[in-house]
Amino acid sequence: MVTYLVRRLPSIAFLLVAASIVAFALPRMAPGDPAVAIAGPDASPETLDLIRTEMGLDRPFIAQYFAWIGGVLVGNLGMSFTTGRPVAELIGVRLSSTLELAIVAGILMVVIGIALGVATATARRPFVRGMLDAANSALLAAPPFLTGLFLILLLGIAVPVLPVSGEVSLLEDPVIGIQYLILPALALALPQAATVGRLVATSMRTTSSEDFVDLAIAKGVPRRRVVQRHILRNSMGPALVTIGLRFGELLAGAIVVEAIFARHGLGSLAVSSVQTRDYLVVQVLILGAVVIAVLMQLLTDVGVATLDPRIRLGESA
Repeated sequence: MVTYLVRRLPSIAFLLVAASIVAFALPRMAPGDPAVAIAGPDASPETLDLIRTEMGLDRPFIAQYFAWIGGVLVGNLGMSFTTGRPVAELIGVRLSSTLELAIVAGILMVVIGIALGVATATARRPFVRGMLDAANSALLAAPPFLTGLFLILLLGIAVPVLPVSGEVSLLEDPVIGIQYLILPALALALPQAATVGRLVATSMRTTSSEDFVDLAIAKGVPRRRVVQRHILRNSMGPALVTIGLRFGELLAGAIVVEAIFARHGLGSLAVSSVQTRDYLVVQVLILGAVVIAVLMQLLTDVGVATLDPRIRLGESA
């Protein structure tokens, strides 16, 4: 395992360098000028030049990049163009909201996805199996914003049992906080859970035809134990890889879901920073998303090796 992780270091370093370049270049490719966003459209050219000089935007792009990435490596994320506050402080204030949403959505994605996959693969009646397949297909086709609007109409307006906007931190009041989290977390988790469920069901059907499953049934092992110990365990590899990839997508989907449910997390910060051309905030958010995706991929690889001892990460890499 250690050998595998060491072998991955060069590719991870290359990926992070490439991601930092993309994160630096992407905001600058969008039309607009941070100086105009700060001073307003009626500012004089002299005022705009002065603002660009103060923010370092008059320097060559390469010098700006190395100044920024050098600061990131030592923990200095820079100062926001528009608010004048440290970028780390802005992100720290919003981070807990997005983390709460992503963690709860991730838990729901795993639980609902595996339950849906097991139920679909083990359903004996064609009608039940068809209904589960239809529900899975419907969730696969629904993006998070559509799922969110449906949940608002159903559980926020038609049957008003949960709040549809705002937030309360779980650390402040867990009982009230979870009520504000259920709808946005479900909106974020359901489409991803459908993907996990489809993979689990397909993998379980394939595993069910293996010889070792027939042998266990022939020995009189109860069906529930065959499913839990033999079929489900050997089918979780592809699902685990998908869960790792989908967790990264949960963070991306949080941008839309936070806007729909009026939550003040990193998604709303990213949107407002793009609108005001606050380059440093956008750059850190993009780079942070890539770092999280890389970490999730590594954890996924370790999890797959743990589930299936036949896989030796150090040898297969």
